[in-house]
Amino acid sequence: MTSFDDRKDAYENKFAHDAELQFKADARCNKMLGEWAAALLGKTGAEATDYIRTVVTADFEEAGHEDVYRKLAGDLDGKADETTIRAKMAECMAEARRQVLAES
Repeated sequence: MTSFDDRKDAYENKFAHDAELQFKADARCNKMLGEWAAALLGKTGAEATDYIRTVVTADFEEAGHEDVYRKLAGDLDGKADETTIRAKMAECMAEARRQVLAES
């Protein structure tokens, strides 16, 4: 192989690795958000677990995090405003990235 091919393969591998880490961080962030929202809604046990799953799967509706925001905003109407939800989303994403990077 040429050095160009080696560099191309290295970039492709790095891209795949970074995408995998981002996916893991997104899923972990959504799980944390689901736990937070479940607590605000007074859900516990199996009910909380089911709710957390709905928050995680809400992220598959479209690219980006707006689908998760809409889910949380609709569910937490009157319990948390937009600023609170978005701040919690940012906080959870920072923590999720920290955890995923620490594990890799």
